[in-house]
Amino acid sequence: MKEKDFAKKLLQWHQTVDRSLPWKGERNPYLVWLSEIILQQTRAEQGVAYYLRFKETFPDLKSLALATEDDVLRMWQGLGYYTRARNLHHAARYIYHELAGKFPDNYTALRKLKGVGPYTAAAIAAFAFNQPCAVVDSNVYRVLSRIFGIFEPVDSVAGKKFFTSLAERLMDPKAPALYNQAIMDFGAVQCTPRNPFCENCPFKTRCYAFQHQCIELLPIKKKKPARKVRYFHYLVLRHQGYTYLMHRNGKDIWKNLYEFPMIEGSRKMSLKEIVLRAEQNGWILRAAAVTASLSPEFSQTLTHQKIHGSFAEIVLHKDASVAAFLLKIPINSLDNYAFPGIIRKYLQQAPHLFLLTAE
Repeated sequence: MKEKDFAKKLLQWHQTVDRSLPWKGERNPYLVWLSEIILQQTRAEQGVAYYLRFKETFPDLKSLALATEDDVLRMWQGLGYYTRARNLHHAARYIYHELAGKFPDNYTALRKLKGVGPYTAAAIAAFAFNQPCAVVDSNVYRVLSRIFGIFEPVDSVAGKKFFTSLAERLMDPKAPALYNQAIMDFGAVQCTPRNPFCENCPFKTRCYAFQHQCIELLPIKKKKPARKVRYFHYLVLRHQGYTYLMHRNGKDIWKNLYEFPMIEGSRKMSLKEIVLRAEQNGWILRAAAVTASLSPEFSQTLTHQKIHGSFAEIVLHKDASVAAFLLKIPINSLDNYAFPGIIRKYLQQAPHLFLLTAE
């Protein structure tokens, strides 16, 4: 495939496609930024509802900057990769307080924002300010690797550099926003990851992968490391209409989200073991439990980890006490807190928690 013909043919194809998404054609840098952060680790179809809800709750940079982190994380629930939400909030506060609310309008300045890497900075620069920056996402990697026959791993330093250089050469500098949208749409609806529509592809006769029958092989990625397996055992303590939470911090997963008191083990523990560990930790007094039961196992798969979680539901005596550092909240206020996905799965299947009267 000749590089000089690529942009022209791509833009001709794009005229025949209407991929409707709420952020397409958006020029407001705040909203472009919001959509790009959501889409970093999220499929467009899933991201639409979150984008619209976020936009309604935080319609401008000021409203996001003045929000609490708990409010932002609660809105983000279900999207995962919560570092995105924390960085989004941090950058909004920085722009509002340090830059007097003026959104950076060029690639170099955008890269200084927390959580804004080369891809996101290029996307904002191109879509919001129509600057000649090539946007290289997973769709673009796939399209370019197949059409031009590139076997460099897309997740290697050399590969990223090579693809970015090629994308910059191919881009139409007179219409960067339109070109970038076209190639991303092409990867999303035509040159899809599985079962691409090769028979009616405008590049069929000049596509390396189609001509050499290696479509499923490209793009090339380095071998991923094995996922770490972890076992989380949660204590759902119930006492006179209240339950108890902890706030996750440190450098582990789900930073600043809430959870029930949790015991991590190297294997799945029995209910008796969990209660004993809770007593040993000083979270509850010995013999304080009235009844206890163990939920079925729930799981959540992260990029490099798989979490197995079980929930020990423990009703305490009226005169029982728990550790002072645990956060005591009314059971019916659980919706006010941002939880990891595995806990939300449990709560969705444990409606009885909200029906309990004071023990």
